[in-house]
Amino acid sequence: MANYEQLRLRNQLCFPLYVCSKEVVRKYKPLLDELDLTYTQYITMMAMWEHQQLSAKELGNILYLDSGTLTPVLKTLEKKGFVER
Repeated sequence: MANYEQLRLRNQLCFPLYVCSKEVVRKYKPLLDELDLTYTQYITMMAMWEHQQLSAKELGNILYLDSGTLTPVLKTLEKKGFVER
């Protein structure tokens, strides 16, 4: 009989990392709500502030976001007046 203990959720490294990530975003939420930003919008703004001028591809590489995720974020930030393309 195979040992399935290693397959239990509590034994998966990915699970505590997932929980930690959610907790970090939860802690930022009240501060970001005041700025009308999501966490993804916030890290996008931080990367653009740090690097000044970036192509969308460069920004996606820095943030580990694909264009399908990043494009709507940039459009929303543009509508809010935070960025210009």
